[in-house]
Amino acid sequence: MYPRKLSAKSSNTVTFYWEGNALSQSTRRTFLKVSAGISASTLTARQYARAWEANRRLVIGIIGCGGRGGGLAQAFAEISDIAYVCDPDRSRCERLQGAVKAKKAVTDPRQVLDDRSVDAVVIATPDHWHAPLAILVCEVGKHVYVEKPLSHNFRESQLLVEAARRARVVVQHGTQARSSPLINKAIQLLHTGVIGDVLVAKAWNVQRRVNIGHEQPSEPPPGVDYDMWVGPAEFVPFQKNRFHYTWHWWYNFGTGDIGNDGVHELDYGRWGLGVSGLPNHVMAEGGKYFFDDDQEFPDTVTCAFEWTGDGKIGNKRQLILEMRIWSTNWPYGEENGVEFYGTEGRMVLAKDRKIEIYGERDRFRDDIKLDDLPQMPPSHQADFVEAIRTGKKPTADVIEGHHSVALTHLANIAVRVGRALRVDPQRETIIGDEEASRLLRRNYREGGHWAIPKGL
Repeated sequence: MYPRKLSAKSSNTVTFYWEGNALSQSTRRTFLKVSAGISASTLTARQYARAWEANRRLVIGIIGCGGRGGGLAQAFAEISDIAYVCDPDRSRCERLQGAVKAKKAVTDPRQVLDDRSVDAVVIATPDHWHAPLAILVCEVGKHVYVEKPLSHNFRESQLLVEAARRARVVVQHGTQARSSPLINKAIQLLHTGVIGDVLVAKAWNVQRRVNIGHEQPSEPPPGVDYDMWVGPAEFVPFQKNRFHYTWHWWYNFGTGDIGNDGVHELDYGRWGLGVSGLPNHVMAEGGKYFFDDDQEFPDTVTCAFEWTGDGKIGNKRQLILEMRIWSTNWPYGEENGVEFYGTEGRMVLAKDRKIEIYGERDRFRDDIKLDDLPQMPPSHQADFVEAIRTGKKPTADVIEGHHSVALTHLANIAVRVGRALRVDPQRETIIGDEEASRLLRRNYREGGHWAIPKGL
């Protein structure tokens, strides 16, 4: 996670911000910086790495050398040895090799999987490669850090959970809010009743994305193994606006912005709400309201998920997500966040940056202590390494990733079929809707491919 520096605001609320490695609190009258010694979360990644020097450093392979892969490679280079960087775009691969001093730069991920010296693999590819590669990594007995979303489709998530448990390896999902001391403290407060029983959570993902324009198929750039890039997905010709990063907005390769960014808010929204497993009901409406371009996913969606529990009053829960990827006006001044509504108040939580707590009738709570943050590893990547070394579950274990990513898949399906879904959480199936049920999985490359997961 990369906290950003924020200044104090004048308001009638208490707001807590990360500033570097310290926490700050601002009110109309006070600005408090909490001591840097409050938790292990104040260690730098380099200090944390030195604490492991008595043990052998883990050997890591990085698959996917784009922006996110580069950031993860830098983070893991502090606490492990980077043996491989891998990407079908040779120039990206070699650039990252130099930046993190990786031993080898390769374009075929099978070279990483086949090397017995590699302990763990980091997957930061386009979405359509996430689960197929992660399953293969599990099958060769290596640990996996897989970027969000865990999978391109619901069935792949199920298969990855099965593969991880069968191989008994650590699988960390890239929802890094799970490793934020501030968010962990907020969730503790919610679960111990700071705003009463939390019945509803409202998440938002609001930001301005780019217009990807209209393009026609063309030749891929020099040095790109495009056949490898497409991999197990249905093969389509190279097209400039469905390649680096803009693949997010195409059904064949991405999961839209609900899977790209909204999954973070769905994850800690579900966590704070205290629900597990799949919801019973899913509703979603949306479409392209703003962008006149080639992208297939909607730029505007409002969706709601309901967990009915035993059906009794007080035991139902609802999670709402608003997504607008064309707006520059953010709720509470934050482009992403979750507002929790309880029987005795509400909480605004904006990733690992801000908490605002109110009692009934919007009475600002100035009596809540937030300077006793839980002790945690200094980063999501360090948590992954610690889980491998100690055998503990990572903070974003594969089953949590599956349950949160399921919400993105179900919302996308509901928008595509244009109707609400009824779900059987125990069987993990959609009830009475064959068209929607078919979208729980995908079509793969005609003629087969070595990375297509078994069991489909």
